[in-house]
Amino acid sequence: MYELTLVNGIALLLAGVVAGFINTIAGGGSMLTLPALMLLGMPADIANATNRVGVMFQSITGLKGFHKEKKLDTGAMVSIVVPTLIGSAVGAVLASWLPVDVLKPVLLGSMVAIALVMVMKPSTMRPTGEHVRTITSHPQAAIGLFLAGVYGGFLQAGVGFMLLAALAGSLRYDLVRANALKILCTGAFTAVALGIFIWNDLILWVPGLILALGSSVGAHFSVKFAVTASQKTLSWILFVMVLLASGAAWFS
Repeated sequence: MYELTLVNGIALLLAGVVAGFINTIAGGGSMLTLPALMLLGMPADIANATNRVGVMFQSITGLKGFHKEKKLDTGAMVSIVVPTLIGSAVGAVLASWLPVDVLKPVLLGSMVAIALVMVMKPSTMRPTGEHVRTITSHPQAAIGLFLAGVYGGFLQAGVGFMLLAALAGSLRYDLVRANALKILCTGAFTAVALGIFIWNDLILWVPGLILALGSSVGAHFSVKFAVTASQKTLSWILFVMVLLASGAAWFS
């Protein structure tokens, strides 16, 4: 049975801070917040929906930070967001009536594939950003963004890795700008998913807003770190988070 006490409220706040930080520069933060919400006694579908409140707030904070630092490619926003949004609507509808475990093999397989690429061909996920491609010139990236949207609308956990694979791996954005666009996509499809979850009355707002506060704080400091860190440092953080998230998905 769901119960929120002072102690687990503080724990949820701290989980939000950590998740907001790692989601903004890599991904996998929901691997921490989803279990934290479920430890409060929430069913998986309620935790999945409530988690989106924190993701929405951290996305807004991160997006404002990257835009302020002039790291957001505003000219590409529409072409990148549209396929992601379409996919998220499909995924959120699926999440309303399919069990969460349905996409676990997809999550694990995708993250293992990304980790292997980073080991075998590290330049793929460590682009310089000097020769950025567009959706028009590289349409297969739109398919990757659509599939990331489907997964993100369904579950959220680990979707940042899939978005980075499309944005850095396919479109060749450097990891700072790829993360900025990743946050944009995440915020866009989270807004769609939130609307569907609110319509279905699946969100518990008090823990959701506690999580949102912590996530916003984490995202704020994460942007400050991301714009000063080297590409090599960011790629190593991404690699470690992919491995940790893969392990969490395997044993969950």
